[in-house]
Amino acid sequence: MDSGNKRSKILVVDDEKGLVRIIRLNLEHDGFEVVEANNGAQAMDKLRATLPDLVLLDVMMPDLDGFTVLKMIREVGSTPVIMLTAKGEENDKVRGLEMGADDYVTKPFSPRELTSRIRAVLRRGSFADQEEKGKIIVDDRLTIDFDRHEVWVEGELVQLRPTEYRLLYHLVQNAGWVLTHDQILSKVWGYEYENEPHYVRLYINYLRKKLEKDPANPRYILTERGVGYRFVDYKRENLNKS
Repeated sequence: MDSGNKRSKILVVDDEKGLVRIIRLNLEHDGFEVVEANNGAQAMDKLRATLPDLVLLDVMMPDLDGFTVLKMIREVGSTPVIMLTAKGEENDKVRGLEMGADDYVTKPFSPRELTSRIRAVLRRGSFADQEEKGKIIVDDRLTIDFDRHEVWVEGELVQLRPTEYRLLYHLVQNAGWVLTHDQILSKVWGYEYENEPHYVRLYINYLRKKLEKDPANPRYILTERGVGYRFVDYKRENLNKS
């Protein structure tokens, strides 16, 4: 999706009306359509009524805080969400990502930074239309069906969040090859994230917990210390077994 040309719709949720007005002016200047909500209840109403392409969601709000609203959003769909967090609240950032947020932006932020992050998340949302299709049987435990966006572990369907799926896709498509932290950030999150290596570590851990029999001693997603990660060369292993 080209967010600038197609007038992507952004739902901005924050109880600071002055900040919402500033965000609206800047985003409209950059070609976005903006919908406003000043609390969690309004946010859910606007989400259902307007079907935005992305939600900007403040963490600190009265009544329903941002985490509660994020949970409600994830219960009804996979609309991309960027959390707006207070400076230095690292725990809020990690908690938001663990609950299914796609990104976070720390206040105060520049209009350029916010627009860049929004475009990056929207760009990642178009990934499913561009990916190579196919079903991959890694071994007798793990099967990945890129046609259906399904991952099966020991016969059970495993639910992956969109970012986890993108990360797995790029690792599998480069099976046997080492991807550096910078390469992974660029492929999965976008060039805007070159200074955010913790994203890679965090989501590698998420994937291992869902896919590996023993996440502490991974079989599929291997660490190349000081360099990056690689997915096991399943094609060679399967060939050697035959």
